[in-house]
Amino acid sequence: MALFIVVPKLPVAAMAIYPFILIKRKAYKNDKILVNHEKIHHQQQIELLIIPFYLIYLANYLINLFRFKSHHQAYLNIIFEKEAYANEGNLNYNKIRKTFAAFRG
Repeated sequence: MALFIVVPKLPVAAMAIYPFILIKRKAYKNDKILVNHEKIHHQQQIELLIIPFYLIYLANYLINLFRFKSHHQAYLNIIFEKEAYANEGNLNYNKIRKTFAAFRG
């Protein structure tokens, strides 16, 4: 079960910071795809013991920013985001997800 926190000034629709899902609007907790995307991030965070997830996420973003020279492209090409976006529509994904799936490409 996700623990939602509404943060109206959040610069994005939602953000996973285990064990919470920060959401910009209360209604977003009913958006199954958005919530599933964030729950995929929770699984990634758990398997990497939380802090290493954020370090890898940031390093991957910075490398991508250098590569693509674009915040949006750098973000979309973070390995964790690629996995979450590719599978957010599969509401059963976390049940069948393999450990370290983000690194399997």
